[in-house]
Amino acid sequence: MPNIIHITDLTDPALAPFVSTNEIQLKRWNEPSPEGLFIAESPKVIRRALAAGYAPVSLLCEQKYIDGQAADIIAACKGVPIYTAPTETLTALTGYKLTQGALCAMQRKPLPQADTLLENASRVVVMEDIMNQTNIGAIFRNAAALGFDAVLLTPAASDPLYRRSIRVSMGTVFQIPWTYLPKQPPEYVTYLQAKGFTAAAMALRSDTLAVDDPKLARCDKLAVILGTEGEGLNSETIARCDHTVKIPMSHGVDSLNVASAGAIALWELRKRQ
Repeated sequence: MPNIIHITDLTDPALAPFVSTNEIQLKRWNEPSPEGLFIAESPKVIRRALAAGYAPVSLLCEQKYIDGQAADIIAACKGVPIYTAPTETLTALTGYKLTQGALCAMQRKPLPQADTLLENASRVVVMEDIMNQTNIGAIFRNAAALGFDAVLLTPAASDPLYRRSIRVSMGTVFQIPWTYLPKQPPEYVTYLQAKGFTAAAMALRSDTLAVDDPKLARCDKLAVILGTEGEGLNSETIARCDHTVKIPMSHGVDSLNVASAGAIALWELRKRQ
């Protein structure tokens, strides 16, 4: 039988992960263990996290979804507390209306080593110091949809398991392998090159290749490197890359949102069969 618990006390400490909007606090929830918690929102995202092997800690679910669209999730969360209440009560608890009526507090897993992810990869996307969680989530979704093998982030980049990134990614952060690079900018470029990757920096420069240049598509191993929305890539990062790549544009437009630019670049530079 599922462990259904009807909420009667909004101050119950067991509900704290769902009340907290402090991502750092959730990430450190199990200290001194390095793997804390994250929150997955909506049945689709929760299903993808479960399928990827993330362990549920507790579930918050509107009453009307228990025997409806969340029934399979509840069945998969054997022994896990399933907290429930009417919509109005859950809104009072969390401070907002739940997306499709379900939240799941889940245990983080240890991240793989970059060496492991790169061993059999031929196409990877790198996010250098990107902090915007919406952009991170969108880039993950693009990378998963367009068949890239892995996503790598520099140490200063935001955490892909923050709630907004997970939501924007539609749970693809659980489907495509990812980790942080062991080197800071610009040293990580040399690290990738030593692993056999051609490094392609997406940057607004005159000395560039067009994103559809055939020599890029022919690369056996390619790392597509994206920078922050405002500053772009570190100039030393660009200098160390094998190619600088630009998307040709019209009407005096000089740049695109990094997630939009990334989608175009990943489509053009995906591995051809």
